[in-house]
Amino acid sequence: MANGPTSPVLLPTVGSPKLFSMRGLSSRVFCLIGLFVLELIVLSIWIDTQVLDGKAGLIGAVGDFGPRILQSIVVLAAVLLFFGYSKAKPILWPISERLADIPPRWRFLSAHFATMSVVVFLSTVLFGASPRAGTLITLAWLAAGICGIATGVFFFIPPRISFELARSGGSAWIYAVAAAIVTPVFAVPSQRLWNAATGLTFNLVRFFIRPVIPALVAIPATRTIGSQKFNVEIAAACSGFEGMGLMLVFSVLWLWFFRSDYKFPRSLLLIPIGVSVMFLLNAIRIAVLILIGNAGASNVALGGFHSQAGWIAFICVALTLASVTHRMPWLSSRQTAVVVHERLSEVSSAAFLMPFLAILATAMVSRAASSTFEWLYPLRFIAAAGTLWYFRRSYASTNWRFGWTAPLIGGLVFLLWMGLDRIAGTGTESAIPVGLAALPAAQRIAWLVFRNLAAVVTVPIAEELAFRGFLLRRLISADFQAVSLQRWTPLALLASSIAFGLMHGDRWIAGSIAGLLYAAAQKWRGSIGDAVVAHGTTNTLIAIWVVLGGQWYLW
Repeated sequence: MANGPTSPVLLPTVGSPKLFSMRGLSSRVFCLIGLFVLELIVLSIWIDTQVLDGKAGLIGAVGDFGPRILQSIVVLAAVLLFFGYSKAKPILWPISERLADIPPRWRFLSAHFATMSVVVFLSTVLFGASPRAGTLITLAWLAAGICGIATGVFFFIPPRISFELARSGGSAWIYAVAAAIVTPVFAVPSQRLWNAATGLTFNLVRFFIRPVIPALVAIPATRTIGSQKFNVEIAAACSGFEGMGLMLVFSVLWLWFFRSDYKFPRSLLLIPIGVSVMFLLNAIRIAVLILIGNAGASNVALGGFHSQAGWIAFICVALTLASVTHRMPWLSSRQTAVVVHERLSEVSSAAFLMPFLAILATAMVSRAASSTFEWLYPLRFIAAAGTLWYFRRSYASTNWRFGWTAPLIGGLVFLLWMGLDRIAGTGTESAIPVGLAALPAAQRIAWLVFRNLAAVVTVPIAEELAFRGFLLRRLISADFQAVSLQRWTPLALLASSIAFGLMHGDRWIAGSIAGLLYAAAQKWRGSIGDAVVAHGTTNTLIAIWVVLGGQWYLW
C-alpha cells in the first residue's frame, strides 16, 4: 500500500451477506456468463450463416434473421441485468444466502453438454459446405439450443430460484424487451447513417486542409481527398462512428457509476458533447494524416499514425471527462470537503496508475511516429522508469517481497502462453528483424537492451501496480488502499484479469489466464512482489525465446 497511515484490513465477517462469496449469486452469474460467452465464441467462429443465403422456408429465415436475433438476445440479457439489478436489489442478498447452501445441480450440467452436442451435430448438417435440412431439423436445432441455454442456467441457479429472479425483474423486463426489439429494427437503417457521416467527414476534412493544400484533390463521388502526391479514400469505416460509439459507451458508463458526483439532468449534456468532439477529432485525424503523407512520410501516415491517432484522441477525451468535469461546479454535486479528500486519494491512485499510463501514452506516440518498425520503443522504458522514480516514496510501504512460488507461476504462464499461441496459430510475421537490420550496430544493441529492460523490469512493475495493486482492489472498495492484498471477490478477480487480457489483443484469452495466475501469486502471501516477479519471469522467458530463437512475432 502507498501513502498514509496503516488502514485496517477489511475481511469478511461472520454472517455477512454472501452476494460476493464464491458460492453466492454473483459468482454463479459470472461463471454462467463465462460459459455462454466461450460457447458463443466457438459457435460464432464455426457457424457461417452466409451459407444459407437464398434458402427458403425456416432454414432461410435462420440465415437471414439469426444474427440479429442473437444480437437481440444479448441486448435483452444485458439490459435485464442492468435494470433488473436495481429493481431486485432488496431480494438479492437473501437469494445469495440461500444459494450458498445449495450445491450445483450436476445433472443439469450433463444435460447442458448433451443438448449442446446435439446443437453441434445439427449445425454440421445446417451450416455445412452443402446445407441440407428441412423444417424439422431446423426446429430440432432451435429446440436443442433453447434447452442448452435453460440447462446451463439451471446448473448454476436452480429452476425455482431462476423463476424467482425472473419475476423480481418487474418493469426491467419492459425495458429489456423494448431494447431487444429496437436493436434489429434500427440495425439496417443505421447503416444509412454511415454514408451520411462519411460525407460529412469528407466535407470537414476538405475544409481543414484546403488552406494548406491549394491544389486540392477532392472527388465527392469516391470521397477521395488529398494532393497530387498523396490522397486517401474516406471509407465508411473512417466516418468516425467507431470513436463515437466508444465515447458513447464510456460516457454513459462513467455517468452511471459516478452518478452521485454529478448534477442531473444537466450532466447528460456530456454525452452528446463527447460524441461530437470525437467525430470532429476523427476528421482532424484524417486531415493530419493527409498532411503527413503529403510531406513525404506516407509510411508513417498509413502505418503508425493511422492506427494510433484515433486511440490517442479517445483517451484524451475520456481522461478529460473523467478528471475535469467532476470538478466543474455547474456539473459537480460534491461538497468541498469531499473534493479535498478525493484529491488526496487521487494522489495515491496516481502512484499505482501513472507508470502504466506513461507506457500507454509513449507507446501511442512512438507507434504514431513509426511506419512498421517502432524505432522509438526505448521511450516506453524511459517514461515508465521516470514515473516510477517520481513516485518512489509512495511505494515505501508496499510489500515487494517474493517467494519461490513466484518464478514457478511465471514459468507456468510462459508454457500456457506458448501453448495457446501455437493452438491459436497466431501470425509469425514481424517487422522487427528488418527494422533492426536497417539500424547501425550501436543503435541496434541499444534498442534490444531497452526492449528487454522494459519487458523484464518496468512493464511487470507498472502493469502489476495498475491491475493487481489498484484495479482489483478498487473493484472491491473505493478506498482501495484499505483493502488487503490478499482479499478478493469473483467480480474483482475476473474483471481485472479480463481487462489485463484485453490489453494483449488477439492473445486476450492467454492474457486473461495470465492475469488470474498473477493475481493468485499476489494473494498467496499478500505481496505484490510475487505478482511482479511472476510477471517478470514470464517476460524474461519470452524475451529469451524471442532473441535466441528468432521468434520476433511474440514482441
